[in-house]
Amino acid sequence: MRKTVPCPECGRPSHREHYPFCSNRCRDLDLSRWLTGAYAIPVSQDEDNPDDTLQNSTRDDE
Repeated sequence: MRKTVPCPECGRPSHREHYPFCSNRCRDLDLSRWLTGAYAIPVSQDEDNPDDTLQNSTRDDE
């Protein structure tokens, strides 16, 4: 059995059926945020254009 942890949505103790959430409602709220794009992984400026790195390395070889 998993240890009970606070629900990431409301802070109540988690339930086994909805782990790590306390209820289906909290689980659905979190899923909704993922699907609407409310959660995003930040990207650094260097990662914006990976093709630039490839083009620059090709130019250096010439």
